[in-house]
Amino acid sequence: MKLSTSIFAAAAVSCANAFTATPAPIVGHSLQRSAAASASVATIDQRSHRRPATTLQMSQEEMELITMDADERMDKTMSNLAENLMTIRTGRANPNMLDRVEADYYGAMTPINQMATISVPSSQQLQISPFDKGSLVDIEKAIIYAALGFTPTNDGSVIRINIPQLTEERRQELLKQCKSIGEESKVAIRNIRRDCVDSIKKMEKAGDLGKDQALDGIDAVQKLTDDHVKLVDASVGKKEKEVTTL
Repeated sequence: MKLSTSIFAAAAVSCANAFTATPAPIVGHSLQRSAAASASVATIDQRSHRRPATTLQMSQEEMELITMDADERMDKTMSNLAENLMTIRTGRANPNMLDRVEADYYGAMTPINQMATISVPSSQQLQISPFDKGSLVDIEKAIIYAALGFTPTNDGSVIRINIPQLTEERRQELLKQCKSIGEESKVAIRNIRRDCVDSIKKMEKAGDLGKDQALDGIDAVQKLTDDHVKLVDASVGKKEKEVTTL
């Protein structure tokens, strides 16, 4: 009986201790969960302000298209320069001398090289054979009005042009023409550069390009500009040499 009483008393003490004991601290776990939640919010916030990689990649491709377009347009300017320089005579007969001459053909201004065959019978003569003999007079007038310094001769079948030797005064005039044509090409190239740089800056301002990407694009366009300007100088210099060669 005494043993049963002792056991009961011990059990009672144990239950009392269980109810009065201080709970195990959980502050550490709460802080960890709070820190993790804050980090998660910060990560989400950063992602909300970060442009998707695919968008940046597309913007990079757009900038590359801009530089490619600049290159193509500048190449086209060089082609136009070559065509214009070929129209400047150098004392020798060349069909390209008449490339910019247009005549009235049934109410439409038409390049005479599309209206006739232009041949070089000798180094000092051009011969124009119209496909339509009825256009002979219009072609003759067009050559005179073009102010190329030529005096065409119409024999009723073909037009002949004797190319006079260049005087020193005429050579100086042609040199001025060469420089003027070259400057026009340089202005066209610089205008292309301006357009492309403006496009790149707009993309940067809109946040489609980073500052470093924009600077790289502008540098690429500037290099294209410098290279094409050098080509213009080389082409004009070559033509000037032809004009001054006796």
